[in-house]
Amino acid sequence: MSFISYLVNGISLGSVYAIIALGYTMVYGIAKMLNFAHGDVIMVGGYAAFSIMMYYGGSPLMAVLVAIVVCTVLGIAIETIAYRPLLEAASPLAVLITAIGVSYFLQNVVLLIFGSTPKSFQSVVTLSNVKLFDGALTISGTTIVTIASCIIIMVVLTIFINKSKPGQAMLAVSEDKGAAQLMGINVNGTIALTFAIGSGLAAIAGVLLCSAYPSLTPYTGSMPGIKAFVAAVFGGIGSIPGAMVGGILLGVIEILAKAYISSQLSDAIVFGVLIVVLLVKPTGLFGKKIQEKV
Repeated sequence: MSFISYLVNGISLGSVYAIIALGYTMVYGIAKMLNFAHGDVIMVGGYAAFSIMMYYGGSPLMAVLVAIVVCTVLGIAIETIAYRPLLEAASPLAVLITAIGVSYFLQNVVLLIFGSTPKSFQSVVTLSNVKLFDGALTISGTTIVTIASCIIIMVVLTIFINKSKPGQAMLAVSEDKGAAQLMGINVNGTIALTFAIGSGLAAIAGVLLCSAYPSLTPYTGSMPGIKAFVAAVFGGIGSIPGAMVGGILLGVIEILAKAYISSQLSDAIVFGVLIVVLLVKPTGLFGKKIQEKV
């Protein structure tokens, strides 16, 4: 039963990575840029939820909703102020350096407001644990909610992208920004919407992550953000199904490596698996080769 328990925990952690990776893969797929400040948006979402519950006595549901609103507004602000002026004229390297700068800016602002002392995060999940096989296997309520949230988000996001007008606009912008603009699509508005959705998902991921691992610091989002980026690359960056599969596989590999090999080497094993996958399939599991037009 211990293997099944590790597997379930891995899927739960991988579901968090998958939700975060969706933000990376959507922004890259549409704006063709890597938003390395995305991990810190997760941390801001965690602090927003923490503040509502601890300082204002709000309910867990209210805390989640406020975190989503705060991160959505933050995502739009980051895109408008930091990235939009660079998208047309600046080199990809300038955008990347700006993203790193935004990341450090968010960390230091939160550090000034809340300090460096770790905060004990109260779980937003009130669902009771579920016991299976006559109590031999216990699945926490947080694990159930995390996995269910990942599945629901994936289904809703897929329907939104494929069936709605804003989703179709996102697909058009991802194919060709210039042609999309000629067809009357507001490219800047579409990119801002992408950042808003990705940042809202980051808030959900942050709250679920802090509920499972209840310690919150200004650096909480750094490593999960990097691992979620690895998950996005692993699955094929730009692919929404790839982000989900990559995230879950990454979570399972990490938990099994900690359980059966070494907790200290688990991160090295995760990145090692990524290297092997990219050597075999450079575009990731679900990535497609893009032929450059000359």
